[in-house]
Formats: sequence, C-alpha cells, structure tokens
Amino acid sequence: MQKYFDVAQKAARVAGRLIKNNFHKEKHVSYKGRIDLVTDIDKRAEDRILEVINDNFPEHNILTEESDLDRDSKSEFCWVIDPLDGTTNYVHEFPFVNVSVALQKNNETIVGVVFNPILDEFFYAIKNRGSYKNEERLAVSSSTDLKKSVLATGFPYEMDSERNNLNNFNRIIKKCRGVRRPGAAAIDLCYVAAGIFDGFWEIELHPWDTAAGILIVKEAGGKVSNFDGSEFSIFDREIVATNGKLHTDLINILD
Repeated sequence: MQKYFDVAQKAARVAGRLIKNNFHKEKHVSYKGRIDLVTDIDKRAEDRILEVINDNFPEHNILTEESDLDRDSKSEFCWVIDPLDGTTNYVHEFPFVNVSVALQKNNETIVGVVFNPILDEFFYAIKNRGSYKNEERLAVSSSTDLKKSVLATGFPYEMDSERNNLNNFNRIIKKCRGVRRPGAAAIDLCYVAAGIFDGFWEIELHPWDTAAGILIVKEAGGKVSNFDGSEFSIFDREIVATNGKLHTDLINILD
C-alpha cells in the first residue's frame, strides 16, 4: 500500500508543479462544450502523471479525463486520474484547482490523493489508515442541525438540460446556513472530510471527479451515497457526501 501511495503522491506533485508554474501565465484554451474548457496544461499535466504511473506499474489499467486509453490489461488495479480539476477556475486564476489521483483495486478505491498546488493543500487517504491534509489528521464536522450547516454543490456544463441541479439548490439553500460553489468537486469532497463543509451534493460528475475524494471523506468518518441513499460507485452520476449526521436530512430534500 505504501508503494501505491508513494507513486500517487509523486504523480500528483509532479503535475502540481507544472500547474502552479503556469498559473499566472497565458493559457491555450479550447472547448469540449459550450462552457467546458480544456487547456494545454491539462494535457501536459496528464502526460506527467502517466509517465510516473507507467514507470512503476505498466501493467495497471488507467482511466483518465483527457485521454482515451485502450490498454488490454487483465489487472485488478485501475488508476483514475483528473490531471486538472477546476479548469475554468484555472483559466480565470481562481485558486481552487487540483490534481486528483486514485487507485482502485477490484473497483474499490484504496488510495486517494487530491493536491491543490496553488494553496499547497495536499489531501490523501489510504484505505483503513485515515485521511490527512498535509500532516494533519482529518475528521468530518460534528454538526447535527441542517439549518446551521454549510454545504457545497456544483452544476453540470449542460445547463439547458432539465436535470441541472437548480431545483435541488433552490430547495436546499432555504434550509441551511449557506451553499458554496468552489467549482472543483474533488476539493468539495476534501473540504467535507476536513469539516469545512458539512455536506456536498452534485450531479453529472465523472469517475475522475470523485474517485480520490470519496475515500478521503470515508476515511475521515463521513458518508457517501447516491441521492436515494444507496451505495455510491464512481460511475454513478449523482453523489451525496456528508459528515454522516446530516445525511438522511439532506437526501430527503434531494430530487
């Protein structure tokens, strides 16, 4: 397990240095959708992550946001990678961006790393060994009152769709202290683990958005599920993560 973590950490930090060094520089931006951006740094960061992983575990499967990798591997291990989560934030120099690297074994996340190189926040978890930010052990909040909670959410790129999360936002904002939208799902999950947010929900995410963060939440004592309370898979398109104490209250409001 330590070897897997060491590789995940090295990959995230190598990509993080590239992201930080280019944060205030001009980016070459293209569009995957009307408002879904990608930069040259996304791809360069991914290349550096893949180099580290392939040097150490060439037989492992890889699932990553920016490349369609078709590796004919029978390995029980799969790396799930977002080389730059929060690309729109990055383009506008809003410092909530991160590298997310997770390792799954038989579809269960066993190592998760989320690194924000701009704010120097390094979140990580190893299954059954707890969650940490830098060297500090993490624990979810103790809040039991939804009215006094601060939550986080996000919105899909296709806002013209009928399922755009606005209905959930309109209901929940009236029942809690506040809702924040940093714009990077992996950071939202880590902030639940750290007790900064009491809960988080979102729709239409992808495996690389959540794979590392869900382990970090769980290892900090939190709970992660679908909107109906069922067990969450990184391939599901709706997620709720809370301190556990507010979980039922929150999913009872969600559509």
